[in-house]
Amino acid sequence: MRRVMVLFLALALFAAACGSDNDADTQPAGDTPDAPDDAPTSAPTSAPTTEAPADFDISQVEQSVVQIQGQGTFVETDGSAALNAGFTGTGFVISEDGLVVTNNHVVQGAATLAVSFSDSDPINARILGVSECSDLAVIQLTGDGYTPLTFREDPVTVGIDVFAAGFPAADEADFDNLDYTLTSGIVSSTDADGETNWASVDGVLQHDARILGGNSGGPLVDELGQVVGVNYAGSDQFDTNFAIAAAEAQVVIDQLAAGEDVDSLGINGQATLFEGGLSGIAIRSVKSGSPADVAGIEPGDILISLENLVLATDGTMADYCDVLRTQGDDATMDIEIYRPSLDLVLTGQVNGDPIEIPLIAQTVIESSGGGDGGGSVIIDGSSGESPYTYTTVSDDQGLITVSIPTEWSQVDGSPNPDFGPSIWASPDLEGWRTTWGVPGIIVESSANLTSADIPALLEARDQSASCENLGAEPYDDGFYAGTLQVWGNCGGFDTFYVVLAASPLDPAQDFLVRLEVQAVEPRDLEAADEALATFIAGI
Repeated sequence: MRRVMVLFLALALFAAACGSDNDADTQPAGDTPDAPDDAPTSAPTSAPTTEAPADFDISQVEQSVVQIQGQGTFVETDGSAALNAGFTGTGFVISEDGLVVTNNHVVQGAATLAVSFSDSDPINARILGVSECSDLAVIQLTGDGYTPLTFREDPVTVGIDVFAAGFPAADEADFDNLDYTLTSGIVSSTDADGETNWASVDGVLQHDARILGGNSGGPLVDELGQVVGVNYAGSDQFDTNFAIAAAEAQVVIDQLAAGEDVDSLGINGQATLFEGGLSGIAIRSVKSGSPADVAGIEPGDILISLENLVLATDGTMADYCDVLRTQGDDATMDIEIYRPSLDLVLTGQVNGDPIEIPLIAQTVIESSGGGDGGGSVIIDGSSGESPYTYTTVSDDQGLITVSIPTEWSQVDGSPNPDFGPSIWASPDLEGWRTTWGVPGIIVESSANLTSADIPALLEARDQSASCENLGAEPYDDGFYAGTLQVWGNCGGFDTFYVVLAASPLDPAQDFLVRLEVQAVEPRDLEAADEALATFIAGI
């Protein structure tokens, strides 16, 4: 049984403010950063680097630049969802059969993509491969006979003239009527910082060819129309603009064009620092069938750690991408996520054992209509208490052992004359026995009752006079089997009462065990799962 810790946080919303005019920080130069559709099994390779004709006119770049429009659904950490949200970006053709390069944050999260040239109707496009860390993607247009751009072979140096081509979204309400633009400038740095809250790029050019929201994924070209970089970020306030260097991009592009994802788990995420000291990757969407999806990561989750490294402590994706580049995105890696909708921290693995919600928490969630888009938040998390530490205790006869919170320091291990070997524990035994406001646990075994008495025991422990019946689930941990019953909203409080009636699976030991936990706050449900994972009862 996996142990679950509960965090009590005041979460701040994060917003992927691509191309924002109101933020001095560097932002993606697209409309909304977002996760891909399924990739095909094969694709043509990218175009070779060649020299442009000597009579080339910079206006010819327009015939190779496309506007990309997408739609998708995104979930924020507060549970709010943007349904069928539209977003836009730019891309450029690199092969006659319609390979197009753009940014990952332009297509990540897209359910649909439509691509158009400045003088054409929309064309269908399919995502071939994405790189979350390099912020690159390759998509495939239908048809052929396209005019590709070529990549610059000569070294890119400070001071060369460059031009940024694209479809900036000046009016986000009217994506269908964006104008093609071309702005000019020079390269001001060939070694700019590429760490952002949505990507981690090693080779970055800084330039002053103005780019705006919607320019993400567009080409930065030299005076011969050769690609020197892929525009991906900018700051309006400081008029600084950034492009992924062509030399850096080409190696990744070749893999993406072959249908491979690179340094990607399938998340549309943004490194975020939350109130209370929590940091992580806030996940807005998850690609179906991806390692993240198979691992059980959901939109709205916060990825706290990867391979036991705490993420985003500096507000960037650097640590996340360093782990992927070290381990490989196909490696089995431990993950820890915080799920705000349940107020639970959960553990699992990508490319390994998926996330599991502990039995009692899962029973509460399913019984309350949570976990499927319905119901209210099951676990409030408003108390702000720290997670429990645990200690193992035994009854006076040494027949029962169980792990309990160290704070439940009042322990009564004397036999129950009406049942058998018994152990009771609570921070306040009298308060637990007489109110719904104090947590506690009972574990008892009876030689006079058998598995046939499970229904009668559950009926005797019926709490319907004071609690809401959240339902019963079959229980089998490999040693004991029976029924787990959960009650909620007990005594008018946000209190849960858990009752397990079970017997050993060994037919030679047919006696009855009851385990009961009163859970007043979220960490008490953790304690209940800890008890289920550790109790041993004899007669």
